[in-house]
Amino acid sequence: MQLHSLRRITAIGGGHGLGRVLSTLSFMKHKLVGIVATTDNGGATGLLRESQHCIAWGDIRNCLSQLVEQPLAAEVLNYRFDCTSSLHGHNFGNLLLYTLDQLSARPLDGIQLLSRLLNIDNRILPMSECPTDLIATTNDGIQCHGEIRIDKLPVMPRKLSLSGTVKATPEAIRHIHNSQLILLGPGSFMTSVMPPLLVNGIRDALLTTQAKVVFIDNLVDENGPAGDLSLAEKVAFIEKQLGKQIVDLVLSNKQEKDLKLPVIGGLESDEDVYYRHNTSNLLAKLEAATKQLLVESA
Repeated sequence: MQLHSLRRITAIGGGHGLGRVLSTLSFMKHKLVGIVATTDNGGATGLLRESQHCIAWGDIRNCLSQLVEQPLAAEVLNYRFDCTSSLHGHNFGNLLLYTLDQLSARPLDGIQLLSRLLNIDNRILPMSECPTDLIATTNDGIQCHGEIRIDKLPVMPRKLSLSGTVKATPEAIRHIHNSQLILLGPGSFMTSVMPPLLVNGIRDALLTTQAKVVFIDNLVDENGPAGDLSLAEKVAFIEKQLGKQIVDLVLSNKQEKDLKLPVIGGLESDEDVYYRHNTSNLLAKLEAATKQLLVESA
């Protein structure tokens, strides 16, 4: 079975990593769904969240900018106001998404409107439509709030959670159940990959879906405690947080005896940015993973 014949693919994560996966698979059009982390509290996104108490728009904007075909449109979405403006520090794409949200019944409506304006056929969903922050509980029982502080922790926390009552975007749950393939990562393990998995509805859907799950590892170890984790430790951390092992296969250049899962290696980096996946190579590896995991249902 090949990727283009799949009924639906759901990619989960945040930041540049998810955008890279979505752009690689953009030919899937409406059959490709991205579920995006909304817990970022740094940079331009943090400024907007602090003043307007909204969801984090930065990762959603990043995904849209990597899916849009017009280079100028991507530049406009990513435009950041300089120090000569009263909007210093803010990002135009974030402000645009926030404005569309204010004019819409729900955040998802604003995202869909902008997607149509940009001629993006793939679907982008926030993990939740209500604001929430990532919380890490350390081995000493101390709670650390917000991605900025969590990224600076000296060691991995005991567990991660979300603040408040966080409801999953209903469409995200439905798409997970309707998917044949689910992709996790690449990206910052604690602050991009993990947050969507902590939303109750998404976690429950991942535990009950019939889809195969592929974890895409980073090409370069990230800064912070997650960068010191082995592949087996990352998979074990996901299992501990969800209460069940959900990963079926890993894409990684690392080979570890302790990892009891199939691994497909040979991942290559982009010519311009060494820590980003080469899209042609990533596509080939995802094709190989699909054939290996779904051969029985072909």
